[in-house]
Amino acid sequence: MGGSTGGGVLKQSFPRFVIAGTHSGAGKTSISLAVVAALARRGLKVQTFKVGPDFLDPGHLAAASGRPCYNLDGWMCGRTYVEGLFGRVAAEADVAVVEGVMGLFDGASPYNIAGSTAEVAAWLDAPVMLVVNAHGMAGSLAAVAAGFAGLEPGVHVAGVVANFCGSARHVEGLARSLSARPGLPPLVGAVPRGALPQLASRHLGLVSADPAGRLSAESAAQLADAAENHIDLDRMLRSAEQAPTLDADTPEAAAPAAGLRLAVARDKAFHFYYQDLFDALAARGCEIVFFSPLADQRLPEHTDALYLGGGYPEAFAAALSANRTMLQSIREFADTGKCLYAECGGLIYLSRGITTLDGKNHALLGILPVHTRMLPEKKFLGYVEVKIKAACFWGAPGDVLRGHEFHYSELVSDPSAEDGWQSIYALNRRRGGVAADEGFQRGKILASYVHLHLAGRPRALDHFINVAKERRMI
Repeated sequence: MGGSTGGGVLKQSFPRFVIAGTHSGAGKTSISLAVVAALARRGLKVQTFKVGPDFLDPGHLAAASGRPCYNLDGWMCGRTYVEGLFGRVAAEADVAVVEGVMGLFDGASPYNIAGSTAEVAAWLDAPVMLVVNAHGMAGSLAAVAAGFAGLEPGVHVAGVVANFCGSARHVEGLARSLSARPGLPPLVGAVPRGALPQLASRHLGLVSADPAGRLSAESAAQLADAAENHIDLDRMLRSAEQAPTLDADTPEAAAPAAGLRLAVARDKAFHFYYQDLFDALAARGCEIVFFSPLADQRLPEHTDALYLGGGYPEAFAAALSANRTMLQSIREFADTGKCLYAECGGLIYLSRGITTLDGKNHALLGILPVHTRMLPEKKFLGYVEVKIKAACFWGAPGDVLRGHEFHYSELVSDPSAEDGWQSIYALNRRRGGVAADEGFQRGKILASYVHLHLAGRPRALDHFINVAKERRMI
């Protein structure tokens, strides 16, 4: 592997490949986990990435690799940030494995590759291993491979992994359907039905690999065995090593934050965070202190700012409600006037309480003066652009941020109708372009359903740090 150059440009050979599916449900997540677990078991330093805003698959990929997983999102972050993040994080790894999202060409637009796995693969000039559900398929595999390999000149499909295969004869037919036609990618894997362990799922996808419930060692071993037995890992690695050299811009070092102490809720109930946000804050001199609203009695000492992220608070509502000393500790912090940010699941926790699907009501922090309730169907799913309407710790009126929403709960009433609260976000949802008022603020408390991608907005982070430093002096 090469070294880096000065002047803000990283020039290096990064062994890498993308694992993509023909569509959601083809099995790319299980195949990705199997490949990563097997390569890590071989002793390789495997750096994983996930295309899109997903919080769940990255937890499992991190558990399989033993290293933090990072999201690469073209729409939220843009090409320069994606390339820079990839170059910085993959520099110390033996191989980088990028798991795609949905189908290879599914993204923000049906007529180009914007926001898709294909876009990220093209930016990174990375070979693609295409996962196909081959159940009931033989010669048609060649047609599928030809279509995916020939659609976009900048996207290189280097191999096909046939999933849900049947007999040895079936596998032989699939391989010959590709090899008989010049120019098609080879079959690099044929995974039989039932060869991969079943992974539990929840309404947002796989049950998340939170800090207390990582992918089990037994499941990781079974996944690795399946990859070694049914996938040509050596061929994948050769493709990875043949990937072209990349030039990636790297950001200038940020000014330190003079020891700002940020408390972050992280346990089974709260664990939806982007790893690059913590990297960016640490680079600015922030001390990140994790705590558990479920298990701890109080906030960490000397907390300067508080971040309540997303997760599954509804699944642990009774335990969160019963931890009265933690609730009181957070209420006392909110009264200090220091910065408190609550996002999606954190917004639920900040509310008066949640009504779960079984009809039970659980009292929570009561700082946001409304109730929330769970719904049997999802309320929102998709990307969202946020225009700031009033000054907050992310910036000034007119500043624009990007993020996404994915939640099965809703507010029962409008917090901005309550005394002292105002809505400071103008949302533009990409699906349907629906405009809405959101982002509920009182003083230095801000709550929203939007998961913002903040590491890609350095000015917003710098502004937050400056405001938080000012507030800790009061």
